[in-house]
Amino acid sequence: MTGTVYLVGAGPGDPGLLTLRAAELIARADVLVYDALVSPAILERATAPRRIYVGKRGGEHSRTQDEINDILVELAREHRCVVRLKGGDPFVFGRGGEEALILARAGVPFEVVPGVTAGIAAPAYAGIPVTQRGMAASVAFVTGHEDPTKAETDVDWAHLARGVGTVVFYMGVGRMAENFRRLVEAGRAADTPAAAIEWGTYPRQRTVTGTLATLPDIAREAGIGAPSLIVVGEVASLRDQLAWWDRRPLSGKRIVVTRARAQASEFAAALEALGAETVQFPTVRIDPPADPEPLRRAAAGAGSFHWIVFTSANGVQHFWAALEEGGGDARSLAGVRVCAIGPATAAALKERGVRADLVPGEYVGEAAAEALLAAGPVGGLRILLPRADLARAAVPDRLRAAGADVVEVEAYRTVQDGAGADTVRRMLERGEVDAVTFTAASTVRNFVQLVGAGTGGALVASIGPVTSAAARELGLQVDVEAAEYTIPGLLAAIRERLGSQSGTA
Repeated sequence: MTGTVYLVGAGPGDPGLLTLRAAELIARADVLVYDALVSPAILERATAPRRIYVGKRGGEHSRTQDEINDILVELAREHRCVVRLKGGDPFVFGRGGEEALILARAGVPFEVVPGVTAGIAAPAYAGIPVTQRGMAASVAFVTGHEDPTKAETDVDWAHLARGVGTVVFYMGVGRMAENFRRLVEAGRAADTPAAAIEWGTYPRQRTVTGTLATLPDIAREAGIGAPSLIVVGEVASLRDQLAWWDRRPLSGKRIVVTRARAQASEFAAALEALGAETVQFPTVRIDPPADPEPLRRAAAGAGSFHWIVFTSANGVQHFWAALEEGGGDARSLAGVRVCAIGPATAAALKERGVRADLVPGEYVGEAAAEALLAAGPVGGLRILLPRADLARAAVPDRLRAAGADVVEVEAYRTVQDGAGADTVRRMLERGEVDAVTFTAASTVRNFVQLVGAGTGGALVASIGPVTSAAARELGLQVDVEAAEYTIPGLLAAIRERLGSQSGTA
């Protein structure tokens, strides 16, 4: 039986521009065949055990087109769902038509899933509409890099020069001067506005503007390289008024996120929504306890405690898994009072049908202990603390001193995860990072062990005083500390500090 090959457009880079159909197919693909310009954030959506890279960058091909065609036909005979993932749209300078013809001739079923093409998306993110009433009633998408072996050009330069409002060149940065010369020789005014957009829709997007006469030199001086898209036409003059992407608070800032991968995506997405480019470097991984039996016993006997103190959403998640494994649910906590350190922990409880009885005003262990003591005498009360393996002793020590019977149980472990350490270290050494964020003392310890205490001028941003103290003890200077010890609080502090430094490209 022959499977189906899906020619899928991944869009220009921003994962938010991925279509629902594309996301669905990427998630259920048996095998993924992908190009160079497919965003890593999109590849992370794939669960396929087999991935084949067939991209090219700067003229360097990992596979020839004939080899790619053969691979697709062969894979269709082995798998039910083969996703051929292409940057942008498969049928806009993506050679999707060629691959579809090969599949059709081989009798392989295929479907085409259009994607948002860079020729529309990149100018839009740069504040340039490709059509505009009274300015441009037509637009042409043109390859800026024709096959050099052809005897003559397929481009009608005279028509582009005089008959098209906006000309968009794909892959045109290397031949910009030559292409512009041809436009001017064919009748386009040398003072026609033009723009070059590098890494369109990515956080690293840069845009420079000029005219047909000046843009090649401007782009060269700015170091604009591939992948870039060139826009020619009066619409390019609107950028000064309509630019929005690179005027967001954190545009142009590169921020390292050291939080565990399972919790990092929401924080990274919030930073990226403000314009930052995030480098996800999870220095810790959240694992189940080495010995799960104590947690199971504690969860099974949850009703015997007077208080349960949850210090993190991770603690809630792992405690609940043990609770449900033993046949329990929210009803098992009937009559038990619950304390949550921080709104995220309280939210994790609420999702499971439990409303926290106590959320201290300051989101650190000492504040939780004092809040419990303020709520009433704890002498003789049984208090359960399901928490991390390396958690500080501040809470149990204070409560025991007041006479409480405190049961500590390991709910999860924070394990060092050093993948990507060399890359992050090089970026810091080259001064390519604006800030490094820390959301727990464990992330600081692991970062210093993996990368070192040098940050290359990057700001150190901490979620709160406990994390800050750990950073200072290890030789880091804390530049930003959240006023509210939460992820939204850290985000606000970073925005306040770095946002004032952002400029317009």
